[in-house]
Amino acid sequence: MGQNIKSEGRKGFFGEYGGQFVAETLIPTLDKLETSFNKATTDKAFLNELTHYLENYAGRPTPVYYARNFSEKYGIKLYLKREDLLHTGAHKINNTLGQALLTKYMGKKRVIAETGAGQHGVATATVSALLNMECTVYMGRVDAERQSHNVERMKLLGAQVNIVTDGSETLKDAVSSALRDWVTNVVNTHYILGSAVGPHPFPEIVAYFQQVIGEESRKFFDNLNILPDCVIACVGGGSNAIGIFKGFLDSDAKLIGVEAGGISKKDGKHSASLCLGRKGIFQGSLSYILQNDNGQISDVHSVSAGLDYPGVGPEHALLKDIKRVDYVSADDNEALKGFFELAKLEGIIPALEPSHALGYIIAHADIFRDKCILLSLSGRGDKDLGIVNKYKKDYL
Repeated sequence: MGQNIKSEGRKGFFGEYGGQFVAETLIPTLDKLETSFNKATTDKAFLNELTHYLENYAGRPTPVYYARNFSEKYGIKLYLKREDLLHTGAHKINNTLGQALLTKYMGKKRVIAETGAGQHGVATATVSALLNMECTVYMGRVDAERQSHNVERMKLLGAQVNIVTDGSETLKDAVSSALRDWVTNVVNTHYILGSAVGPHPFPEIVAYFQQVIGEESRKFFDNLNILPDCVIACVGGGSNAIGIFKGFLDSDAKLIGVEAGGISKKDGKHSASLCLGRKGIFQGSLSYILQNDNGQISDVHSVSAGLDYPGVGPEHALLKDIKRVDYVSADDNEALKGFFELAKLEGIIPALEPSHALGYIIAHADIFRDKCILLSLSGRGDKDLGIVNKYKKDYL
């Protein structure tokens, strides 16, 4: 369980991907973070405290639910890993609890975070309130407008929300602003990065705290004495996907990551870094990124704010290259179809992020016929009602 695929002798790399492409001033802080993380994750007191909060505060373990009505309609056997049932409504709290406790372990009292759909921001603000820490969250203006509900939640929880008006005013710009803050305030501040991206050791840290998704899922199927034919998850930066994949890397299960195909792949209005990106350095690491012919970062689009990101975690890049995971995409229409179908058939309103994986299954139901599929339902869709309401007439 929880396997890491890394390159021999190259700290912080997954094959050729990863690394620490950051300002010199951040290297000592990243080294100290790595040392503290390695120490904490072998410290029984730290691990016991993390387990306590995951179980008694966040609500782990989450169930694996057989979606009977959906399965019967599409001729498949669909199981949902219900991360949407966690406190704050998404998988993000697995990582924020871990990193907030790590912040306390390092003796720091201020945290910062970036957020796109707002779920990571809400989860960071939540654990900051729990552990009495000062919290600042950076969020792009475009995302703040379409996820205003989560902006209000963060403020209610005591966080300062800084709206970013640089660049495309979305997630990548929020990350850049958070990194600038961190460079200035490294002594007393920890950056709780929300996905398995960024400079080493962040991809490993986030994957470590999210691998509980895969471990619980594998235990469920081991108890049934079967394996799913396929494990599928949406991929933006890649935290929920790497979390569930960790439980099955050593198995024969087919692994599929679904990126946001957006409106059009042809004119670049998408967020499919692994499907259509090229190798490059972005926000601290080498991975697949969406860029133009001059190497400038492309503007991206998804109906889901949480997938609006032009890069992806370096471990996913390696998993693509070694063909352990198939990376595909679902467009906005397919994601909306998945959203409304799960709501109508199962009484579960999914976030638009995992709706991309649901939409991909529906669009390729003939391929999945009679297959046992495990899907990471990474979040619930309350936050997306303002977005999807204008599409109701087309899908209901």
